[in-house]
Amino acid sequence: MAETKTALVISAHAADFVWRCGGAIALHAELGYEVTVVCLSFGERGESAKLWKQPGMTLQRVKDARREEAEHAAKALGVHDLVCMDLGDYPLEMGRPEKDRLVDVIRKVQPSFMLSHSQYDPYNTDHMYATQVAIECRMIAQAWGHNPGETVLGAPQLYLFEPHQTEQMGWKPDTFLDITSVWEKKRAAIECMKGQEHLWEFYTRVAQNRANHFTRNSGGQASGRACKYAEGFQSIFPRTVDEL
Repeated sequence: MAETKTALVISAHAADFVWRCGGAIALHAELGYEVTVVCLSFGERGESAKLWKQPGMTLQRVKDARREEAEHAAKALGVHDLVCMDLGDYPLEMGRPEKDRLVDVIRKVQPSFMLSHSQYDPYNTDHMYATQVAIECRMIAQAWGHNPGETVLGAPQLYLFEPHQTEQMGWKPDTFLDITSVWEKKRAAIECMKGQEHLWEFYTRVAQNRANHFTRNSGGQASGRACKYAEGFQSIFPRTVDEL
């Protein structure tokens, strides 16, 4: 029996995984991957303005709403496991116990690849902090001396998904993924995020723009593969090949 393929997404807030890599999640779920999504926070303080404008709103009610949105979106994308760590946002902060929890998840999942945010984001330091933690915890999960006897992590690629204001982040994509076949699933997940409706069309346009880049880089306008929707990623680690 073939070994189950897995992937892991580390999302600072409850909606980030939807906007930035929902297509990758849905596509790999269809390919047989068990995709685990870790939401470090619900984005309850900084990314829920629409909810906070409602009379009588409380922190717990915002969290509950954001959790429900994330759960519906995860279902639409085919997520295998949604892990909500509820660590708070603005700022997102993690001590050793919280980081060790994430290491435990990484070792349990044994991902073929990982996804997280850009390394720099002056508009939202929670995002770049999440990736800093992802890199640190990936390293610890590889250490034979950390909880000896557990299965250590190999060397999964860490892909950084596209930030919101790309030109300000120093993010340079080197990988484009055609998500045309699963676009309707991503759009359905996007529409689950009712607290941030202002972003629905923005991320639809991003996917359409990246599709143009996919076509160009797959052979140009003359021979490139037709693509309607795509996502871009930046890889952190070198890839090993036997031929170019």
